[in-house]
Amino acid sequence: MVLTARPAVRAAVPGDVPVLLELVHELAAYEREPEAVEATEEMLTEALFGESPVASCHVAEQDGQVVGFALWYVTFSTWTGRPGLWLEDLFVRPAARGTGLGKALLQQLAAVCVERGWTRFEWWVLDWNAPAIGFYRSLGAVPQDEWTTFRVDGEALRRLAGGA
Repeated sequence: MVLTARPAVRAAVPGDVPVLLELVHELAAYEREPEAVEATEEMLTEALFGESPVASCHVAEQDGQVVGFALWYVTFSTWTGRPGLWLEDLFVRPAARGTGLGKALLQQLAAVCVERGWTRFEWWVLDWNAPAIGFYRSLGAVPQDEWTTFRVDGEALRRLAGGA
């Protein structure tokens, strides 16, 4: 019998923040928005490990080095009356793709949902990202094509908040 090593996935720790920010920049470049990242190490540290964390993160390691991450947060469904998990970002460095790390990260998050009795595990994918779409479909993910994403940010957000 041949034993294969399970990909190394673990919960992120504060010492991972510098490499997480590097990976966020690499993801932004991959998604054709290299100048869009405003996050700092301090912001990520507060969001993930501060007094009131608003997000969680798992990392994937290869040869002892963090080469991928899955950053997520809890959502809530009024229809099911239970929480769910929203995957904000999943990224594995190109050199580590095809090694099972992306799948291992998704499996870990699915396990979080199952263990906690959460009913949904959801995320977005860019329409042009055919490799990711194919990968997600191969895992049983189903696109929710009937939904349109809306966003209010910047000046429109400030106007809305002010009631104008």
